[in-house]
Amino acid sequence: MDVLLKKIFIDMKTTFLEYYKTVLDKVSFDHQLFAKEYRKALNNLPPNEVDDLNGWLTFKGLSRVPQNSAQLNQLVHK
Repeated sequence: MDVLLKKIFIDMKTTFLEYYKTVLDKVSFDHQLFAKEYRKALNNLPPNEVDDLNGWLTFKGLSRVPQNSAQLNQLVHK
């Protein structure tokens, strides 16, 4: 893969993570909307970025992150 394309791809991934951080921060006042946007992030981000997002949510005090796999499945499959 061309070096420029790799850079664009890496920047794009970072942008999606930052996008979801911004969205979740802005909708944190509404539990249903937060859950909807969090589900979108789980479906669209790679696992390593989901881990980063969950860490960021905990750091920000927005830790509505599922505590176990049953809660995660409930969010993802709604």
